[in-house]
Amino acid sequence: MKIVTQVKLMPEAEQAAALRSTLRTVNEAACWVSKVAFEHGVPREYELRKHTYAELKARGLGAQAAQHVIKKTRDAYTTLKANTKAGNLGKPGSKRRRKAESKPITFRPEAAQPYDDRCLSWQYDAQTVSIWTTTGRLKNVPFTCSTDALKMLREHRRGESDLIERDGVFYLIAVCDIPEPEVYEPAGFIGVDLGIVNIATTSTGYRAAGRGLNRHRKRQLDLRRKLQAKGTKSAKRLLKKRSRKEARHTANINHTISKTIVTTAERTGHGIALEDLTGIRDRVRHRKDQRTSLHSWSFHQLGRYIEYKARRAGVPLVYVDPAYTSRQCSECGHIDRRNRADQATFACRACGFLANADDNASHNIGRKAETVWTAGRESRVPATP
Repeated sequence: MKIVTQVKLMPEAEQAAALRSTLRTVNEAACWVSKVAFEHGVPREYELRKHTYAELKARGLGAQAAQHVIKKTRDAYTTLKANTKAGNLGKPGSKRRRKAESKPITFRPEAAQPYDDRCLSWQYDAQTVSIWTTTGRLKNVPFTCSTDALKMLREHRRGESDLIERDGVFYLIAVCDIPEPEVYEPAGFIGVDLGIVNIATTSTGYRAAGRGLNRHRKRQLDLRRKLQAKGTKSAKRLLKKRSRKEARHTANINHTISKTIVTTAERTGHGIALEDLTGIRDRVRHRKDQRTSLHSWSFHQLGRYIEYKARRAGVPLVYVDPAYTSRQCSECGHIDRRNRADQATFACRACGFLANADDNASHNIGRKAETVWTAGRESRVPATP
């Protein structure tokens, strides 16, 4: 299993200037390569290399750096094609899709640049790196990270690392290939119901309320509106400074919730069941004043965090069909739209069962997961006559 580890570089002033200049140069070159690729109908990487490699070398890029610039440009167009095919940029002919397809892809001056082991070497004991720049190789550039991150780098780092600049600070994001433990046979499944009012509710009784996160998002939204209306240079600087604050806060909360769920499942020998909510934003209809909450709902990120933590711990995880999980009674199985009295209350019209709506849904999800898990183990080969 591949995960990423981030370390913070702590270069001296001259080293920082060299790193900044390198990122500006390679991303400017990537924009030029993108323009060439767009003019030639986005050829394959090998053909694109014939059109651009010599010019990149003439611009002062090393052989490996030039190859990485070409590769990351071609990968950007591959990603664009995949997003277009998946409908993430709207329907054919939509304004957003036409805008994306009508011009070359551009790269920000501080965008990530890949480095392989020929351009970057790690000295774990000294906690320094040696890294290629357009002004020469920088040696003994110190970095800092946690003890666990350093151990992971030392034992599992593989492949490329990305150099990025964020708010004037340089980071290296390294890929670590961690062996996955064998998945155990679960004693049952913990159903996890994801929502906006309650971020996650499990069939074991754990509930992560979303009130604090929703209030934080509202404060950030109100602040952005005020700063955007002000429009001064200082307001724009503050907007840029706070641009990722909400994302970091949300990610931290999702990490905490996912760790709690996976730890509980591992301790009790259970598996984890999640709803497959793919495309829910396109299916659900909300009032205009509810759209912000729906589109800022980070259910996908939380699901990904639970998934990779479960894989690291060897915890079984299955996705189930979310149909009727909020309308079905977990006691008698009766399905009725009227069972959902309101957002928080479930009252079965058949047997009179009364419970919290999210708790009821989590039990339905857990029960569905047991069926899915059993069906996956059963042979579908027809019996021999």
